Amino acid sequence: MRVHEVAAQLPFISEQFVGKRLATMRAAGLVTRENARRGAPYRLSMLGESLHPVYRTVSDWSRAYLSLGRMPEAERVEDALSRLHLRHSTAVIQVLDEGGPMRLGHIAEEVGIESVFARVRLLRLQADELVTRTGPRHGDPYVLTDAGQALGAVYASIEHWSGPLTEQRTSSAPRPVPAATRTRTGVPLEVDGARTAAALRRSAATPASLFSHAPQPQPRVPAAVTAQSAPGRSR
Repeated sequence: MRVHEVAAQLPFISEQFVGKRLATMRAAGLVTRENARRGAPYRLSMLGESLHPVYRTVSDWSRAYLSLGRMPEAERVEDALSRLHLRHSTAVIQVLDEGGPMRLGHIAEEVGIESVFARVRLLRLQADELVTRTGPRHGDPYVLTDAGQALGAVYASIEHWSGPLTEQRTSSAPRPVPAATRTRTGVPLEVDGARTAAALRRSAATPASLFSHAPQPQPRVPAAVTAQSAPGRSR
């Protein structure tokens, strides 16, 4: 499809924005063009087509654990991914998965960020229904919600998709994605430091565990606690 043909099916997005996004996707190896002439059509690359199971896993996780009501699949996937892409989100999730209930200061220390920034990230993760607190008092520990604990399948799907296709992605893309926005396995990321990159690299362990680590007792979050302490979502 040509840019104007894609834009015609997405009337809520400008043609100029569609063109820029397709150019970015081409640089990432997700779409290709037969030639560089102006107006040449785009098509999904083999790498782009291979994303279907990843999107399905993300959509299934969203439908099972997030109360979003009826929503188009593409929008559901976008919403779910927006909960994970912010800097240090994956690192915070990893720390809570490995350590169980933890207080703010301990989380900040483990992730390697300032407490003020850790509080901002935790508030967002609470609003996104991935993290909650064990009680209403200031200083009560944070834990993963059921939705957060179930992210193992999502991370494993991303790892499974990125690993075998890294070399193909590198060779097929017209220009490489900047090193600051990708991991060693090829998973595109916001700039998020070594810990987040390592988290995704180790995520294909077992579906029952988000990351590869020695088994540890992991308390389940009672639904009543989740409902009580999760703030309203805002973006």
